[in-house]
Amino acid sequence: MLTLRTFSATGGIEKVSRQLGKALYELTNGTGRKQLEVLSMYDEPEEINEQYFPATVFRGYGKKKALFVWAAVRAGITKDKVILSHVNLLLAGYLIKLLSPKTKLVLMAHGIEVWKKFPAWKKKMLGKCDLVLTVSRFTREKIIAANGVHPGKVQVLNNCLDPFLPLPVDGKDPLLLERYGLKYNDIILMTLTRLSSREKYKGYDNVLCSIHQLKQQYPQLKYLVVGKYDTEEKQRLDGIINTLNLTGDVVFAGFIPDNELSAHFELADLYIMPSKKEGFGIVFIEAMYYGKPVIAGNKDGSADALCNGKFGLLVNPDETAEITTAIAQVLEDATAFIPDRYEIIAKFSFEKYKENLEALLFHN
Repeated sequence: MLTLRTFSATGGIEKVSRQLGKALYELTNGTGRKQLEVLSMYDEPEEINEQYFPATVFRGYGKKKALFVWAAVRAGITKDKVILSHVNLLLAGYLIKLLSPKTKLVLMAHGIEVWKKFPAWKKKMLGKCDLVLTVSRFTREKIIAANGVHPGKVQVLNNCLDPFLPLPVDGKDPLLLERYGLKYNDIILMTLTRLSSREKYKGYDNVLCSIHQLKQQYPQLKYLVVGKYDTEEKQRLDGIINTLNLTGDVVFAGFIPDNELSAHFELADLYIMPSKKEGFGIVFIEAMYYGKPVIAGNKDGSADALCNGKFGLLVNPDETAEITTAIAQVLEDATAFIPDRYEIIAKFSFEKYKENLEALLFHN
């Protein structure tokens, strides 16, 4: 398994890489299959978290790209299968395939990185892949349409809940409420995402507009936005908040560590992120695991996470009126929109993910 980062960052792709590594280790260790090796381009060796797999199968190259590619090719040509955890690892996979045509090359496709048409050289490398595993049906359709991958080579492997996700806690943490200047009887909408001036597709602008429209009917409405943000995007949003007269109603929490995730979800009465460019949206299944009603966009991979609306509300992310109506629906009867936690676990548990992965890799 080749990765860019597995442990030195906390984004969605890194989460998938950790879960994928753990699943592959458990599917190969002591089974008679060839032993797993995990090579990471950017991680340092000491950054490994051995909850997922032991240090003995992990090598981090600390941004030494040429050394990583050389080591990846040397190791890859001895393996039955090479898993590329990101499309930016195609070069290493291509070289492995040239030297060892029998090695099965598998690419993980997460989202927007594979939605656009590739240049000819990259499409040639993509063509060397024996199997492409996409995180959603939407991403499957996109990579087939944009890059001409044979549909028979592209299978869907939905993301899963992290096996070490903190358990749900009971009740709103009074210390967190105090930290953010919130009250126990506030109605709290929550979005968890990185706020970047280069990625304005998460839908929080339209959520702000919806809150503005609903404030008269629901004066206790608050918006908790969790995640790292850059200065430019924060200033832009502050301007919108001032214009909409929402000062004091929106809280930017910034980055939070994983051990605070459960408590932050418990603060929320509704999780909302009407995004337009989610490959899948792990945060949606996390929110549902914590028993939160969810509103997501209907124009991307979010539909897979919400099981086409079975587990939550799907809205047009470009229609503020539709978002506003959906929020009001949930606020009027939140219990009607709380997903069944057992169904969420049954569909998106790590064990189910490992079972699906084994079927795709070893029984096809």
